Amino acid sequence: RIYREIDGPLLFMFAGLFIVVAGAEKTLLTSDMIASAKNLGLDDVWRLSGFTAVLSNIMSNVPAVLALRPFIPGLENPERAWLVVAMSSTLAGNFTLLGSVANLIVAEQARAAGTPLSFGAFFKIGLPLTLVTLGMGTAWLAFGF
Repeated sequence: RIYREIDGPLLFMFAGLFIVVAGAEKTLLTSDMIASAKNLGLDDVWRLSGFTAVLSNIMSNVPAVLALRPFIPGLENPERAWLVVAMSSTLAGNFTLLGSVANLIVAEQARAAGTPLSFGAFFKIGLPLTLVTLGMGTAWLAFGF
């Protein structure tokens, strides 16, 4: 009975997602690119938070974290950087329907139940929610950690 509840296409999508991200990491993230991260100023909590939030909405939050993984050890405070990435990628997932795979799953379930969830309706709530929570989380990590 439990096996009927498993969503096969969703599992394949996640597997494909991780394969694509691993391939991109191996081919695109060269040692020179990782070294040049110092020029991005990612040691700054606000900049790292914003960069993570933008990246999370370009490629979704889980792949964004995987893509940022090689850059974190070279930062001034890796522990705080990981907290910033975790907080920013999670909260940035609320920005748009595409910000998190979980949002797409919910939208699909809502559509199947007869209640379509549009990009605009999601964004109307996601924009202020993300800006407020991301600002508060970043401030806490910048000044309270």
